[in-house]
Amino acid sequence: MPHRITLYSKPGCHLCEDARNVVDDVVARVQASARLDLQVDEIDILGDADLQNRYGEEIPVVLIDGKMHTYWRVDAARFEKALKELA
Repeated sequence: MPHRITLYSKPGCHLCEDARNVVDDVVARVQASARLDLQVDEIDILGDADLQNRYGEEIPVVLIDGKMHTYWRVDAARFEKALKELA
């Protein structure tokens, strides 16, 4: 069963673009080295009023298996460490 990485974002958000790049790079690296099954879902909060209310001031937001990992900026080393701990 894959581990789920969720990235909450919105269009035109430069921090979201940065977060997406970090998430994609780290997930690819961890999948190759740790052989983890990781699935990344990016969700646009603008399509859901509840998500806008919940995360509107914090995006981008990254969750690992439904638990908050970080918001605003994704630290690649911290994110990679968290993913490797799933193994």
